[in-house]
Amino acid sequence: MSVTSSASTAGGGPARLSTPDPRGYRPHPLHDPARNYPETNCWSDVIIELLHARGYEPLAAFAHLVRIDFEGDQWTFFKPPADDLEALFGVDVHEMQPYRPLPTQIAEQLALGRSMIVEVDSWFLPDLAASSYRSEHVKTAIAADAIDPERQVLRYFHGPGRYELEGEDYRGALRLGRWAPEALPPYAELVRFDAGPRLEGEELRRESERTLRRHLGRRPAGSPFERFAAALERALPTLLAGDLAGYHAYAFATVRMLGSACEVLASYCEWLLGARGAAAATALIEVVEASKALSFRLARRRAFEPRPALEGMARSWERALGAIEGALD
Repeated sequence: MSVTSSASTAGGGPARLSTPDPRGYRPHPLHDPARNYPETNCWSDVIIELLHARGYEPLAAFAHLVRIDFEGDQWTFFKPPADDLEALFGVDVHEMQPYRPLPTQIAEQLALGRSMIVEVDSWFLPDLAASSYRSEHVKTAIAADAIDPERQVLRYFHGPGRYELEGEDYRGALRLGRWAPEALPPYAELVRFDAGPRLEGEELRRESERTLRRHLGRRPAGSPFERFAAALERALPTLLAGDLAGYHAYAFATVRMLGSACEVLASYCEWLLGARGAAAATALIEVVEASKALSFRLARRRAFEPRPALEGMARSWERALGAIEGALD
């Protein structure tokens, strides 16, 4: 895939990071609509497509998923660690200060061959036409791929692909002329692609395997599924008595986060280990399918005993981790 970076110098014209035609863009296979969870979470989805557009293999960055945990009221909101991205791809992601108009900063960084990840209001994102676009204010992260401040057009990575917005959506997403002075600036991160060597092929696999071994040694103590079972039993009466919005919020933070993490980890095992990763991938998909089944049971809004399903998921998870460790011996 061709990679370019261009910008006009003083005129505020277009600046872009990757290929110019959004219609010709093909998302990474992790976002294939045929998957159980074609989307993961806003930050990981952005990183997947941003790396993919640059010609990198984002799967290499997901060894950390062996460390997912139940965090008390939700499963880990997983993000490829910054250290892993730098070691694997020479990509540095760090917070930046949005002290000037966002279009100006985005255009300058794109002209330098970099990108920005910015938290925006999904109200202004047309790719969310089926959910929150012009109907609900929800924070989410996008990564800039191209911007034309004169025409007020932004091309961005979000969710499972690459999209464009313009006009009123551009002004709203980038906070132009409508925000109260006391409003907090958006959280923004700078993405640099020149922080070190970019690994490829077998060298990338070897480094990813080293990363996997390190993360395996830092897994949470005890069973996260036992913690989830206890928390779900406590939350279930309130959840069933609540409204649909409360269910969707809970499902996203719990079963959807768990299921999407395990599905990505299954793909990672297949990519890294090939045939040696088949047993682990199979066990992980069992967790994925059980997560979807549990979400359907929650959606029916009827009382049930969740512990048997979670005990089965725990056994599949432990079998998957054992198979990964066995493949690395």
